[in-house]
Amino acid sequence: MATARMLLVEDDTAMRQMLESLFTAEGFAVSEAASARDALGLAREHDFDVVLSDIKMPGKSGIELVSDLRELRPATPVVLMTAFGTPDTEVDALNAGAFDYAPKPFEPETVLSMVKRAVERHLVEVRARERGTTRNEVETELIAESAAMREVASIVRRAARTDTNVLILGESGTGKEVVARTLHRKSARGLRPFHRIHCGGDPEQTDAALFGRANAEDEDRGLFLRADGGTLYLDSVDQLAPELQRKLTRVLQEHEVCPNGENEPVKVDVRVIAATACDLDVEMEAGNFREDLYYRLNVIPIRMHPLRERPEDIAALALAFTRKRTSGNERRFSQAALRRLQSHPWRGNARELENVVDRSLALTDSEVIHADALPLDDSIDAQAVESSLGLGLAEAARAGLTLREVEDRYISQMLTYTGGKKGDAAARLGIDRKTLYRRDLSN
Repeated sequence: MATARMLLVEDDTAMRQMLESLFTAEGFAVSEAASARDALGLAREHDFDVVLSDIKMPGKSGIELVSDLRELRPATPVVLMTAFGTPDTEVDALNAGAFDYAPKPFEPETVLSMVKRAVERHLVEVRARERGTTRNEVETELIAESAAMREVASIVRRAARTDTNVLILGESGTGKEVVARTLHRKSARGLRPFHRIHCGGDPEQTDAALFGRANAEDEDRGLFLRADGGTLYLDSVDQLAPELQRKLTRVLQEHEVCPNGENEPVKVDVRVIAATACDLDVEMEAGNFREDLYYRLNVIPIRMHPLRERPEDIAALALAFTRKRTSGNERRFSQAALRRLQSHPWRGNARELENVVDRSLALTDSEVIHADALPLDDSIDAQAVESSLGLGLAEAARAGLTLREVEDRYISQMLTYTGGKKGDAAARLGIDRKTLYRRDLSN
């Protein structure tokens, strides 16, 4: 790797000197700053390949620095470190746009590996921009404003440090592929191939696509061989034919694949991330899904909650989709429009929301999109509501929620729907306004 330019931001002199010596010995050209303010001054004058910053500093924090750098130098990756970290700090750092996060104390090799991976990713993207093939990163941005998605983001970050197989569960359109791509990008495999396949196609074609055939050229070698060293994403894995389930189980067990027509297996190093919208426990009981395959895939489960259960994410998702379609132009939704979006049932989840954002942008010329311009059908499908409510209550029962907790969540949803107006919410809930005002929803 050519000499990489690093900006090191650390208010503790001894720690800063130690890190400067460590990275200089590794061939980095290190510039130092003792505060976020000094770091921003240097970033205005110089273009760095990576920033390594403490979080807790006098003045602006490292997380605030990340936000400022995203405006000033959006392509520069930032690795954060802190001795005062909590799971929330970790998620806040990643939400702000940090590439990675290192809790102190850490082994030098740990932070070295993080920083080198950030530099490699940065250089790959620089070369992609020069070729004009840069992928819009919003396509794989993980929005985590709600508690449910913050938990997903935390699991993704921890899973990215391993090579363990992952099973993502959730309704269609909840963002399972976004999670898979984020996990791949954050992992040590992030610069290696990422391939995906929908498992519900013709079994013969799916077989050929996964395992390839003898003496094949590159495109026909099969996804396991083409993804060697990287990640293979199996969408709708529940739809795999029984024979393909057997072959997949063997690959996961032996870490080798035998292309169709070959007698000798080939060793492969592939991380598998599978996804399903089905309840695989039910499928196993019905004999439709192999139990041994389930346990090999379900090492790290990630559950994606429906968008209707996490309205806190809707405004941020709408903004991300808007930026994706308008190249960052200043178009936005009014507060009334956002409240209407947050109260919509979103049976199609984030995919439906993206479609509504696209249509809103196409059908309106104004900078601000108002509530009456949203192409939404707010009529209530009683059957769909009853089905959704049944599924939600079943999930609540499985999670062991108390009646009080279920009531609190429904009240919170109603307050979101009414824009925080407790009088309107109380009337819709059929309770006295004073009762709602006295209700403590903080727990």
